[in-house]
Amino acid sequence: MAERAPTGEGGAGQSGDELDVDWLAIERSDEFQELVRRRRSFVIPGTVFFLSYFMAFMVLTAYAPDFMGERVYEGLTVGYVLALTQFIMVFALGLWYLRKADKEFDPLAERAIARYAERADVAETREPEPQR
Repeated sequence: MAERAPTGEGGAGQSGDELDVDWLAIERSDEFQELVRRRRSFVIPGTVFFLSYFMAFMVLTAYAPDFMGERVYEGLTVGYVLALTQFIMVFALGLWYLRKADKEFDPLAERAIARYAERADVAETREPEPQR
């Protein structure tokens, strides 16, 4: 059961035509499953780390105000330092994700698309489309 997805200008198919895409076949492919597994193995631990870091900051703010108010340097307190490290952490996680996507996730996605295209080309050569 192939879904029909229209291609816009500059799309992957012929301009103005519709492209048959079997999304379920793509989802079941080994290449796509590997992409999902690898991406999930990065995103879930990264999200857990971020949320844990943020919750620890909130708990320290609520239950250790004396510690958070200690001066590190002149007017800079531990609380400010921990708050600023959250920006650094989000920036670092974002860059890490971008590098990983560029080196690992994007090639896997391209492989999944190429594999589907190969299968679709083979299917088209075997069964010509009916005339309309």
